[in-house]
Amino acid sequence: MTLVLPRRAGQLVERLRGYIREHQLEAGMRLPAERQLAVELGVSRNSLREALQMLISEGLLLSRRGGGTFIRYQLEPWSEQRIVQPIRHLMADDPDYRYDILEARYAIEASTAWHAAMRATPADKERLQYCFDATLQFRESDAPNLAAQADLRFHLAVAEASHNVVLLQTMRGFFDLLQSSVMQSRQRMYTHPPIFAQLTEQHQMMLGAILQGDAEAARKAATHHLGFVHTTIKQLDEDEARQARVTRLPDTDTDYPRENEA
Repeated sequence: MTLVLPRRAGQLVERLRGYIREHQLEAGMRLPAERQLAVELGVSRNSLREALQMLISEGLLLSRRGGGTFIRYQLEPWSEQRIVQPIRHLMADDPDYRYDILEARYAIEASTAWHAAMRATPADKERLQYCFDATLQFRESDAPNLAAQADLRFHLAVAEASHNVVLLQTMRGFFDLLQSSVMQSRQRMYTHPPIFAQLTEQHQMMLGAILQGDAEAARKAATHHLGFVHTTIKQLDEDEARQARVTRLPDTDTDYPRENEA
C-alpha cells in the first residue's frame, strides 16, 4: 500500500530535505534540537515530529532515544548534479549563459512572488521581513559580497513562502550557481549607491505586496525588479568591456612621432 502524504505534510518533508542541503548536513551529523528546528522552520512541534518520522521511516534520518535525530545517509545531490553542474559547464565555455540564468529567474520568481502573496504564513512573513532588513545592513558597507548574499537570501525566502515544492527546489538548485557564477556581476551593482537604492526600493515593493497578500502586485514587482537587474548587469558588463578596449589603444604620446620629430 502506497502512503499518500497530505499536501502540507509533504511540503514540510521537502523543506526538511532542503534544510539539510542548505546547511550541508552530512551522514552522522545531528539535526538541531526539535524546539530550535521548529522555530527555524516556523512550524509546530507536532507537525515537525510527523515530518521527521516520515524521513526516519524512509531511512534518511535516525532517531536515538535521548540523543537526538541524526542524518543516516547523504542526500542525493539533486540540485548540483541535475541543475547546477550542467549549467556551470556551459558557462565555463561561454560566460554569456549567465543571462539565460537571469531570464529563467524572471519566469520562476514571478511565480514564486505570486504564490508567496497568496500562501505566506505569519512565520514566512516574519522571515521575509528579517531577510529584507538584513539587506539594509549593508547600505553603508564596503562589503558587496555580503550584500549580494543577503539579496539572494531574500529571494530564496520568497520562494520558500510560495509553498510550491517544485518552484522552491528549482530556486534552491540555482542558489549555489547564483552565488558562484553571477555573484561577481551582482557585487558590482552594490558598489553604485544609486543602483543600490533602486534595488532596495524594488525589494521593499515585493515585500509589501507579499505582506499585504496582493499577488498581482507581487508578481509585477518581481518582474520589474529582475528586469532591472538584467538590464543593469548587462550595462555594467558592456561598460567594463568598453573600458577594457580603451586601455588597449596605443599611447599617442609614445607610439606616434610628434610633428617636430617627423
